[in-house]
Amino acid sequence: MNAISASESLHACLENVRRLDHDRFLTLIFAPAAKRARLIALYAFNAEIARVREAVSEPMLGQIRLQWWREAIEAIGRGEAAGHEAAIALGESFTAAELHGDKLVALIDARERDLEDEPLVDMDALEAYADATSATLMLLAGLALAGPRAAKALAAIRPAGIAYALTGLMRALPLHASQGRLYLPLDLMRAHEIDPHRIFAGEMSEGLRAAMKEITGRARAHLGEARRHAALVDRALLPALLPAALCDRYLSIMEAADFDAFHHSTEVPALVHQSRLAGRKLRGRF
Repeated sequence: MNAISASESLHACLENVRRLDHDRFLTLIFAPAAKRARLIALYAFNAEIARVREAVSEPMLGQIRLQWWREAIEAIGRGEAAGHEAAIALGESFTAAELHGDKLVALIDARERDLEDEPLVDMDALEAYADATSATLMLLAGLALAGPRAAKALAAIRPAGIAYALTGLMRALPLHASQGRLYLPLDLMRAHEIDPHRIFAGEMSEGLRAAMKEITGRARAHLGEARRHAALVDRALLPALLPAALCDRYLSIMEAADFDAFHHSTEVPALVHQSRLAGRKLRGRF
């Protein structure tokens, strides 16, 4: 017997999404009420595995926690969800056939990269990480909303997810630096003569600004690619892609000539985000 009820677990998941993944939290209202619990469960699960690195004192403990989640996903597939509010919510919101456990496990596997301190080798590696994490989650959200129709929109979903991840990683650069983590590709750091120790010390430089601009440029390119395939995204799928609609404002802030990642905020008022999301939903765009 579960320690908490299904409704309690879903409420806890919603609060975690609000606290840990506010952009996706704001998009939930645009999902059909009958399927909203699925997105809440997915986003809460993602928030949990995304913060494993922050929650553990050493990589081995992170590996143990990720393995627990792999086993939890297998248990959910057998109808045995328990032990964590996100696991309970997933089990209550999806049938075994709808769960796409293989993709959830792939998402867990991708998060093993967060436990490593070595930088990503190049932009291809960074984009592969963004694909395996953010784009996979966006596909899972699409599958939760529209089933097999989501797979037909992969040409839009994948670049939208990559764009959102690249944008988010650049926004989180100060936080990651404070934790001794970097998601700047090694080849970019070399090309722009970036000293990672200066980043860890919270110092902005022209080299770092140039490297960030290259990455935000790639985010814009992926966003443009996703929008070129917008015709594949029917309205049932749209809430899954709406987080990407918030990229434009973030990218504009970070691309300002005098932007200092360590002293300038990329936060945008929730009311501004809500207005943009509502307008995009009304027009059927992301």
